[in-house]
Amino acid sequence: MRMKQLMASLIVGASAAVAFTTAAAADMTGAGATFPYPIYAKWAEQYKASTGNGLNYASVGSGAGIKQIKAKTVDFGASDMPLKAEDLDASGLMQFPAIMGGVVTVVNLPGIAPGQLKLTGQVVGDIFLGKITKWNDPAIATLNAGVALPAEDITVVHRADSSGTSFLFTDFLSKTNPEFKSTVGANSAVKWPTGVGGKGNEGVAANVQRIKGAIGYVEWAYAKKSKMQHTQLRNKDGVFLQPDDENFKAAAANAEWTKTPGFGVVLTDQAGKQSWPITGVSFILLYKQQADAAKGKEVVKFFDWAFANGDKAAVELDYVPLPDTVVKQVQAAWKANLKDASGKALY
Repeated sequence: MRMKQLMASLIVGASAAVAFTTAAAADMTGAGATFPYPIYAKWAEQYKASTGNGLNYASVGSGAGIKQIKAKTVDFGASDMPLKAEDLDASGLMQFPAIMGGVVTVVNLPGIAPGQLKLTGQVVGDIFLGKITKWNDPAIATLNAGVALPAEDITVVHRADSSGTSFLFTDFLSKTNPEFKSTVGANSAVKWPTGVGGKGNEGVAANVQRIKGAIGYVEWAYAKKSKMQHTQLRNKDGVFLQPDDENFKAAAANAEWTKTPGFGVVLTDQAGKQSWPITGVSFILLYKQQADAAKGKEVVKFFDWAFANGDKAAVELDYVPLPDTVVKQVQAAWKANLKDASGKALY
């Protein structure tokens, strides 16, 4: 009798182990942009609680995420720099927006309150070119009358990895500082003339907080969560703004999503008095033909669930959910593009 009970318990234990392995194997995998990591992590937690299905997302930077999806080592890639139509077609990928937010400049200047310092794209570009090296430089002082600026050396902190956040930041500087455009340009990885690097939003934030006199750029949720000193920025209409959800929404209000292949809109330096000048979209990359149909369906179910249930969490983390009209366009793109190995639609 004891032997029968022992055998039964071993069988139950083995079954549980198999079930656990199957569940773990079913977890979706994604990799890429650090910009949306806080909201993807929150959505994953809520989705797991709701459905029992998990997501493992590696916050490794947009460039690494693109490489991983092209190498087929993850179920989806994530990038804050949209891929061009020819790149998507050559790789057999589709691209859709998942979330929006803002990139901000952050500083480490004792005695300066968060949001007190005013900067322009021209001045920030000159700082990152290494032309402005002191915080009390006349170009900064002119913008900040009445602010006691220290005679502190400026230390530039930039991304060390290939990054969609860097793309958004350098795209804004290229649109507002002609010399920056001609010597550095806009890309996910550039040759920085000066400064120290940090890996991910996390690395840049840590370096800025560690180095007195530093300036860097991070996604707004990181800055707010870490209680960093952000700056005001002047937008295309000449208005100095604080970063917030309404200003991010304003920048996205007139985006022509369907007129750009792969929804690849870039929202930097948008017109409008309320438009935050470094607003960005984070994109998801999926293969049009899914070799593992079940996994492909689960990825789409996850983002479909997030579009329907994730707005509250997004707003709490200072992201901007996609407008309902854009969600419908994304769902239509899923129906048109995503197929299993036999050509059957996945959505």
